[in-house]
Amino acid sequence: MSALFLAIPLTLFVLFVLPVWLWLHYSNRSGRDALSQSEQQRLAQLNEEAQHMRERIRALEQILDAEHPNWRNQ
Repeated sequence: MSALFLAIPLTLFVLFVLPVWLWLHYSNRSGRDALSQSEQQRLAQLNEEAQHMRERIRALEQILDAEHPNWRNQ
């Protein structure tokens, strides 16, 4: 009797509630993970700024290498 007392609600939950719950969970998740247009533009802008910074750092390191060859070891 006690096994039947748990089996019926558990079966109803697995058959009706769980599929809807999983469907709603994963359908909301896919829309939430995408970047908006403004976020994509900001990411592209930050990527471009990082590239410029890399170029500037590389140029500064070349200048330091020419003027002070052992600056990296200090």
